[in-house]
Amino acid sequence: MTASLPRLVTELIEKVALLRREIEHQKDEERYAARLARIAQKVEALAEALSDDDPAAAAAIRTAWDKPARSLAFRNAAHQKDSRSSS
Repeated sequence: MTASLPRLVTELIEKVALLRREIEHQKDEERYAARLARIAQKVEALAEALSDDDPAAAAAIRTAWDKPARSLAFRNAAHQKDSRSSS
């Protein structure tokens, strides 16, 4: 697996989790509960499949799903740090 693939998958999971949170805040969770549950199962299966080969990627995927705002904040902080160091 290339190094950028886990990052891209994590970002995708993060975006879906942010959408899930938006659905919850709009009180539409009941309408989408089954779909969100299936997505959560697939995310966990993906993380479990990665856990032996790439535990860091598995942890990042789980964090992106469970705490998408935290995941995004850490990614933004790392990007800002990289931007400052390359300037």
